Amino acid sequence: MANTATANTAPAHTAVSGNRKWAIGFISAVAFFFILNKFLLPQATTPVQQFFNNWFSLTSMAEIMIWIVMALGLNIIVGYAGLLDLGYVAFWALGGYIAGWLMSPFFSSLQLNFFGNARPGFEFGIHFHMFLVLILGGVFTAIWGVIIGGPTLRLKSDYLALVTLGFGEIIPQFMLNGADIAGHNVTNGAQGIGGLDDVNLFGYVIGTFALPEKFLMVSVLAGAMIFFSIRLRDGRLGRAWLAIREDELAASMMGVPLWRTKFASYAIGAVGGGIGGVGFAILVGGVYADRFNFVISIIILAMVVMGGMGNVWGVVVGATTLAWINSIGLIQVGDLVNNTFGTNINFPSYQFLLFGLLLVLMMLFRREGFIPEARIRMVMNEDKIDDEVSDETKIASN
Repeated sequence: MANTATANTAPAHTAVSGNRKWAIGFISAVAFFFILNKFLLPQATTPVQQFFNNWFSLTSMAEIMIWIVMALGLNIIVGYAGLLDLGYVAFWALGGYIAGWLMSPFFSSLQLNFFGNARPGFEFGIHFHMFLVLILGGVFTAIWGVIIGGPTLRLKSDYLALVTLGFGEIIPQFMLNGADIAGHNVTNGAQGIGGLDDVNLFGYVIGTFALPEKFLMVSVLAGAMIFFSIRLRDGRLGRAWLAIREDELAASMMGVPLWRTKFASYAIGAVGGGIGGVGFAILVGGVYADRFNFVISIIILAMVVMGGMGNVWGVVVGATTLAWINSIGLIQVGDLVNNTFGTNINFPSYQFLLFGLLLVLMMLFRREGFIPEARIRMVMNEDKIDDEVSDETKIASN
C-alpha cells in the first residue's frame, strides 16, 4: 500500500517541483532585466548599452509580458477546453478601450476622479485607479465573453471558429469607426485615445517614460496570470475542461455539464484578454484601433500551439519566443546575416514568410509544441507508440 501511495503522489510532487523551478527562472529573468536597465545599463559602456538596446530592448521585453498574458488567456480556451477561437484580439481591444475610457480626459464633458492620477491641466474626463481599471477590464470582457459564448458555444469545431472569427472582426471595426455613433464620439476612430494617466502605486508615480517601472508592472501582471492559470488547471473546473478536451462524450457521461463548462472557459479566457488589453494601453500610454487586426489573433494562437497547448510554461516560452522574433529578433538576425555575408536582404519584409515556414516545420517535426503537456504528447505520438508496441509484440512472439 505504501508503494502505491508513493506512486500516486509522485507525479504531483514532480509537477510542483517543475512549477517551482520555472517560477524561479521567470522571477530571476524579470529581476535581471529590471536591475540591468534601472541601475547597471545607464553606467555601462556604449557597446554594452547598444547590445542590450538592440537585442533585448526593455520596450520589447515589456511587450513580451503582455503577449504572455494574452497567450495564457487564450490557452484557457484552446489549451484547456479544446475550443478554437480565431477572434481573441477582440478581447484585447475591449480591455484597451476600457483603459482609454476610464484613465484619460477623453470624455471631456465629465469630471470624475476615483483615486486616479489625472495630469495637471487635464483633470476633466474619467480618472480611475489602475487596479480598479484592471478589475473593470476583466469584468467587461467577461461579460462580452458571456454575450458571445452564450448563443455560439453549442456549435462545434469549424462552426465555432467561424463565429469567433466574425466576432474578432466586428469589434475592431467598431472601434475603428466609432468616432460618430448616433452623434457621439465613442472611440475617437483611427486616432485612438492617447494621454492615459500616469500610474500611482502607493504614492509612487510611474510616468510615461519610466520603462523599468512599467516593465516591472506588466511583469507582475504576467506572473499573476501564470499563477492563476496553474491554479485553475489543477482545480475542479480545470480538470473538467481537460476531460472535455480529451473526449467530450465520455466527459458528459461522467456528469460534466458540457455547455456550462465550455461557457466558463470562454468567459474566464476573455478576462485574460481584457487584463492584457488594459496593461498594454497603460504600457504605451494610449489605445489605437489599427493595432487590433486579425493577424494578432493568429499570432496569439500560434504562441499557444507552438509553446504547447495546455502547458502553462510551454505557452510562456512560445509567447516569449514569437514575440521576441516579431519585435526585434528578426531585425537583429537580419542585420547580423547581412553584415557577416555582405548581403542586403530586408528580413523584416519576409516576416510572414519566415513565420509561416516556422509553423510548417513545427507541425512537421514537433506538433506537440516546445514544452508539450503530457496528455497532448501522448495523443500526438500515439501512432509512434502503437508502432513501438507492435514491434515489441512481434519480437516477443518470435
